Amino acid sequence: MNEEPTIIKHDPYEALRVKEFLYFLNTRFFLTLAIQMQSLIVSWQIYKITKDELALGMIGLAEVIPFIIVSFFSGHVADTISRKRIILVSISLLILSTSTLLYFSLSTSTVIQHFGTLPIYLVFCFIGIVRGFISAAFPAFMSQIVPREMYINAATWNSSVWHVGAVVGPTIAGFICAISFSTAYTVNIIFILISITSFFMIAAKPLPEKEQKETLTESLSAGIKFVFSNQLILGALSLDLFAVLFGGAVAMLPAYADKILFVGPVELGFLRSAPALGAIFTAIIIAYKPLKKNAGRNLFINVGLFGVATIFFGLSHNYYLSLFCLFLTGAFDNVSVVIRHTVLQLSTPNEMRGRVSAVNSIFIGSSNEIGALESGVTAKAMGLVRSVVFGGIMTVLIVSGTAKFAPKLRKLNLKNIE
Repeated sequence: MNEEPTIIKHDPYEALRVKEFLYFLNTRFFLTLAIQMQSLIVSWQIYKITKDELALGMIGLAEVIPFIIVSFFSGHVADTISRKRIILVSISLLILSTSTLLYFSLSTSTVIQHFGTLPIYLVFCFIGIVRGFISAAFPAFMSQIVPREMYINAATWNSSVWHVGAVVGPTIAGFICAISFSTAYTVNIIFILISITSFFMIAAKPLPEKEQKETLTESLSAGIKFVFSNQLILGALSLDLFAVLFGGAVAMLPAYADKILFVGPVELGFLRSAPALGAIFTAIIIAYKPLKKNAGRNLFINVGLFGVATIFFGLSHNYYLSLFCLFLTGAFDNVSVVIRHTVLQLSTPNEMRGRVSAVNSIFIGSSNEIGALESGVTAKAMGLVRSVVFGGIMTVLIVSGTAKFAPKLRKLNLKNIE
């Protein structure tokens, strides 16, 4: 008599059953909450001072230059020094930098009156350095907390928690900015303190042993060589890079809220939260129906739809329609995020995770800031509406071109690289 085969049901919560991963997610949530709050507070503060779209784009430039420079060797540091120690020091420095922004905003401070927005930009240069180390160490540390077979599930929940923080952070910031900037920065610091307290609950992990000794030059270049020799990783990173570069309407939201939609900081907070809310919606679906089969096809379709939603947002002059369009951009974009994170986790050797994460952060992290600068420049040259529509059209064209020249990525099936 033949026995019926055992059917193993998919457990959408398997990674959440790892206790240290819960502490990791809690750290991730409150740190994201704080960073997203800080982004909205600073952009609204600078816009209130300057009333200039290009000044908003300069925030990204101030952060991205040191970020890129640091990222070239932060991956090496994350593969040779305790990743927990790197993260703890980096979060501590974020507390210091946010405290400095708080001081600038106090009524007793005359820094901004004397020097304008320059001190704020300088603090963001420092934050760019700190972010360079966090971006290399954080993903690499996560891979040491959960087993390999849980990487897809862990990437989904990690993305979900990030986006929940990205929803709540700007919303809270919008309300508190209506009170005062100093109050907003104070709450910001409290959330960072909660994140570092949670991270202390995770044990330090030993660094993976390297198969062979490398010189410093070889170590620094290894991550770049690995990424550029792997067509799947390079294709996924490149697609995300250019889509975010041209499709980043979020950087101009303070000006959009003021000049196009005629709303204030509270409504701006909801606008900033809308993409992350859409991403959470997608993440819930992915948690129950993992993106394994036809992952490449789904990647291209969703990035293309991200571009279309950006175009409709640019054309909208209605606040609620704009909210919905931003919701859709986040929903479509999160498919790309989950697939890219999964490919990186499954394809990268343990001893190289820090360096590959650093290269990933150069592609993706810097694209947000460079995209902000691009949005500021095109908004100044073309006008707000035309610049956003132009970005959406460019995203759709990039998806079409990449689909043609990257057949491996288009045919990607995650089951084949597990």
